[in-house]
Amino acid sequence: MDEHLHAACICTGEPIGRAKFLTMGATMATAAAAAMPALARAATDPPPAPLSAAKIDHLVILGTAAGPPAVPGRFGIASALVIGGKTFVIDCGRAAVTQYVNCGLLLKELSGIFVTHLHADHTADLFNFFLLGSGSSAHDSLLHAIPVYGPGSAGGLPVAFPPGRAVATIDPEDPTPGIATLLRDCNDAFAYSTNILMRDSGTQNISNFMDVREIPLPNVGASPTGNTAPSMQPVTIATLADMTVKGTLVLHGICFPSYAFRFDTPQGSVVFSGDTAPTANLVTLASGADILVHEAIDLAYFKSHGLAPNFLHHAETSHTDIGLVAGIAQQAGVKTLIVSHLGPADPRMVSDARWKELALAGAAKSGFTGRVFIGKENMRFDLKGRPIA
Repeated sequence: MDEHLHAACICTGEPIGRAKFLTMGATMATAAAAAMPALARAATDPPPAPLSAAKIDHLVILGTAAGPPAVPGRFGIASALVIGGKTFVIDCGRAAVTQYVNCGLLLKELSGIFVTHLHADHTADLFNFFLLGSGSSAHDSLLHAIPVYGPGSAGGLPVAFPPGRAVATIDPEDPTPGIATLLRDCNDAFAYSTNILMRDSGTQNISNFMDVREIPLPNVGASPTGNTAPSMQPVTIATLADMTVKGTLVLHGICFPSYAFRFDTPQGSVVFSGDTAPTANLVTLASGADILVHEAIDLAYFKSHGLAPNFLHHAETSHTDIGLVAGIAQQAGVKTLIVSHLGPADPRMVSDARWKELALAGAAKSGFTGRVFIGKENMRFDLKGRPIA
C-alpha cells in the first residue's frame, strides 16, 4: 500500500465501503492533483475494511464542539472508551449524557469519568451523569459509585488580559474550586429536587454515586500565575483492571491545571489532548500511541472575522491551529489522528469540507502518513484506530 495513503484518508462521517470510497477518492484526486499528486493518487486506494459492531473494546466520539455556545450540528466535547465491558467517559460537554445513551452506552456500565480541565464546555454535563443517571429505572441506571478524576483547585487567579482590564470575581471566598467542590456544590444546589424525589419516587442519594478523586498537581514547578505546563514526564493517574491511565500538564492559556490523558490497554492506546496549545509534554505523552484525539481551531477564520483582541489572544495561546495538528501527530509517531473539539464549532462558519481540506494540507506539509479523521458525533473506532461500522 502507498505510504501516503492514510494521510489522504480524511473521513468526516460514517465508515464507508470500498465502492463509495473509490468514488470519493477519485473526486479528491482530481481536485488535489496539482498541489499534491502523490496524495491524490493514493486516495484511490480503499482504507481498511470497517469492522463489525461486535462487542469489542472501542472508542466512541460523543461530541466534537469547542466552546460553551450551543450550536446546531455538533454536541459538546465528550468521548467514551469501552474497555472489557466497562465504559469510561472523557470530558462531559453539552448533552454528553444524551449522546451517551443515544450511542447505546449503558449507565450501569459507566465505570469512570476523566475531566481534562474545568472550563464549562468540558463540564457542562458532568453533574448530569449523576443527577439524571442515578434515578430508579427498570431499564438502566447507575449501579455503584463512579470514580471521577479531574483537576483540583487552581490555587489562584491570574490577571485579566490585557493587563489592567477590570473584571468581576465570582465567589471571592472560593474563586478557584476544584472538581470535588464543583460536584458538591451542584449536588447542594439540587437538594430540593433530590430530597423530594427520595421521599416520593425512591430516587437514590446522588452523593452515593460520586467518588471524586482530584488529581494531585505534579511536582514540576507549575503555577496558575507562572508556567502552567513545565516540561515533565507523564504521571500515572489511575490503574483500572488491565488499563493504565497517565496524564501530563498541557498549555491552555491561563486555565490551570489542564491535563492530557493517555489510556493504555492490551488492545491499544488512546491519547486525548484536552485543550492545548502546541506543547512538548503532549508529544511525550502520545509517543507511539495508536490513536491521538486532538483539539483544533481554524485560527485564520477567527483572525479574518474581526474578533476582540482578548479572544484572539486566548485562541492563539490556548489552542492548536488545524494546520499544525498532523505535525504534532507526526512528532509523536501516532498511527491514527482524530481531530475534534473543533472551533469554531458551528458548521455554518467552518464546514466539514473545510476542516477536511485544512487537515489534508497539514498532513501533506508535515509528512504524516497515519490515518486522519475529522471527528463527527457517533463515530466509533477500535483501539487500533480502525473505524467500526
